[in-house]
Amino acid sequence: MTIYFYSTREQYGCFSNFSAHGFVLEDLYWYTSEHYFQAQKFVGTFHLEQIRLAKTPKEAAKMGRERSRPLRPDWEQVKDGIMKKAVLCKFETHPDIREILLSTGDEEIVENSPIDYYWGCGADGSGKNMLGIILMEVREILRPEDGTK
Repeated sequence: MTIYFYSTREQYGCFSNFSAHGFVLEDLYWYTSEHYFQAQKFVGTFHLEQIRLAKTPKEAAKMGRERSRPLRPDWEQVKDGIMKKAVLCKFETHPDIREILLSTGDEEIVENSPIDYYWGCGADGSGKNMLGIILMEVREILRPEDGTK
């Protein structure tokens, strides 16, 4: 059974980058994985701190998409690794949601975003679902060494 998620208010809402599961990464506290991801587009600039301190993940996402800000030139090459780093840290930090992720066994995880064809599956299901793929990779990393599921 494929596991779909999108809204933070749904059963698997903790899989969303907007879920309120903060963590410390690179000696800074991040309110959500969305804050971390968007800020990394502007590493080495004051924009990083502005986004880190955004009041909501929605605001952080909006700020990260503003093209008046100087997007780092290697963004397309590094964005998947940055997302994986944030998601892994989030699930390592919070045992409760780590258990939820591990409880999905070997099921496919899909971000059911009707608008995102890269991170999600898109309106017609043809999207890359990169966030779902990263969640499944993180699940493998976090899976207990003894092989139990």
